[in-house]
Amino acid sequence: MCVNYITVSRQMAFDWFRTPMELGEDWREEIYRDYQAPFIVHDEQGRRVLKLGSYGFVPQRHRPFQRLTKEEQAKVDLAVAAGKKAPKLKRITMETMNARAEEVGSKVNYKRFWLSQQLCIVPAQKVFEPNWETGIHERWALGLAGEGPFGLPGMWRTWEEEDGTISNAFTHFTLNADEHPLLRRFHRPNEEKRAVAILRPEHYDDWLSSKNPEFARALIELWRPEELNAYPAPKTNLPQKAQPETQPEKTLILTSPMQADLF
Repeated sequence: MCVNYITVSRQMAFDWFRTPMELGEDWREEIYRDYQAPFIVHDEQGRRVLKLGSYGFVPQRHRPFQRLTKEEQAKVDLAVAAGKKAPKLKRITMETMNARAEEVGSKVNYKRFWLSQQLCIVPAQKVFEPNWETGIHERWALGLAGEGPFGLPGMWRTWEEEDGTISNAFTHFTLNADEHPLLRRFHRPNEEKRAVAILRPEHYDDWLSSKNPEFARALIELWRPEELNAYPAPKTNLPQKAQPETQPEKTLILTSPMQADLF
């Protein structure tokens, strides 16, 4: 699954996704959990509009607190009784940047929004996946063979904050990739291979306007190896603007089925 990706600029959103920019907020180019990033929805007139939301369906500040053991609760009670400030509770760990497309209709965090088809498109230039073929973790980038931005099928929701304001959060869908010649190369050995689904551009508005979960599910797919491009993308200490936008040609890994199947 992908938990880190490069999003698009305002100009790219307009040029590639026909989505005008009315937002005044800024966002980072490289997105991680709980970062603010753009996503695309339909407005009431069926026009594409851009929203800003937190990457991860359940942001950190909205995750439930961990349950305390009896001993831990007793210590908290003693501290409060003594007039001390209660220790800060820890929140449970939840990974909601990706939603498993096969299970989205049955998971408590997603079911209501999937059935109501609260769908979005997450624009991206490339996503990052872990490759373990050498026995150690290597960061790889995955994008389209044509090098252009693409849209991930996603889902969004709103949250009410403590100050009464409303915020947005989103996730995007993954599929099993155990049999995919290229995408099964990622993630740890002996683990299920998951990969991001990508929407066909001709399906963007069908996806955003869908009212039928089964219709929408048919649009969630893994692209063929020859349509994708994957290459090593180690992190650097250079500022993002100083990094090259494309990798040198010699680092590109051809993605034909024969070359991609290294297991």
